[in-house]
Amino acid sequence: MIISRPPFLLKMLTTPFVNWKGPISDKKIYLTFDDGPIPEITPWVHGVLNEFNAKATFFCVGDNVRKHPAIFEQTIALGHKVGNHSFHHIKAWSTPKDQYLEDVAQANLIIQSKLFRPPHGQITPGLIKQLRKEYTIVLWSTLAYDFDRSISPQKCLSIVTKRTNPGDIIVFHDSIKAAPRMQYALPLFLKTLKEEGYTFCTLPDMF
Repeated sequence: MIISRPPFLLKMLTTPFVNWKGPISDKKIYLTFDDGPIPEITPWVHGVLNEFNAKATFFCVGDNVRKHPAIFEQTIALGHKVGNHSFHHIKAWSTPKDQYLEDVAQANLIIQSKLFRPPHGQITPGLIKQLRKEYTIVLWSTLAYDFDRSISPQKCLSIVTKRTNPGDIIVFHDSIKAAPRMQYALPLFLKTLKEEGYTFCTLPDMF
């Protein structure tokens, strides 16, 4: 079952501490990408965003930044924003709390951002309490499901175009796994929403 938008109860319980949606203003969309930088994918995303004069926020995996620092620096130089997506892309529900926090801190030594998105969308009350002291925790309004090999590129496009509203935070992935669906959907999504009068902005540091 595809659940592209977060359950209402989960949003209601966590909204005071976790950001699911950006500021609603003038049909703005907050486009985000998880899991990069990846040499085969991230520069391609940069090119497509430039074509549509769109800015985005890239939630980067620390180990990928370590391996590909030039692409990380290029992301910033192009006017995009970066966020922390942990160092090893670990799962909060199966990782001891102290180890998880150390992994996030290790990533931030090279990413240096106040924005944090938990890998796999997994977070716990204890982690929220601790992390929000230093970071703005960002989840999403609409998940593109580009990582899911069982859905078609056309379905991925349909998810994001039909369920997007002003202020939404949209998640794509600049990863090899997601590429077949993301590379099909992203240009068409940008074209469609731009024709509808939307602009694509980076997330603010503090909501």
